[in-house]
Amino acid sequence: MADFMEKAMNFVSEKVGNMEKPEADITDFDLKKVSMDSISYHAKVAVKNPYSVPVPIMQISYTLKCSGRVIVSGTIPDPGNIKANDTTILDVPVKVPHSMLVSLGKDIGKDWDIDYKLELGLAIDLPVIGNFTIPLSHSGEIKLPSLSDLWNGDKEEDTEN
Repeated sequence: MADFMEKAMNFVSEKVGNMEKPEADITDFDLKKVSMDSISYHAKVAVKNPYSVPVPIMQISYTLKCSGRVIVSGTIPDPGNIKANDTTILDVPVKVPHSMLVSLGKDIGKDWDIDYKLELGLAIDLPVIGNFTIPLSHSGEIKLPSLSDLWNGDKEEDTEN
């Protein structure tokens, strides 16, 4: 009987391990809004669901690093579901206080940009498997708004091309 149970457990483990899982990619990270106290950036995340049922997203965690330092981090609880047999585009807002950007003076330099690394964890609830986190990472340069953008008050930029 123990031999049968072991074979059954191995069979189930193999099948679950080979199950197709959702895949995700950060497709864009752009300036969204400039206010007097902060700059808001938005990451676009494309999540492909191979299942015939929607998959709930438990939370999205994010960390924005510049020059190896954590600039801002946070979580977005219960942001919704991933559509069944489709790709869902998630919008992940990242709000950076101006005080944190000022502390990065050396990296800003002449070209008025900051090298960054955005790390996301997409925690989802998969059928049969349970909670599963998709780790994502995206690096690039953040273009900072000009001083005239800051003096003109709140400003929204169109990020759709």
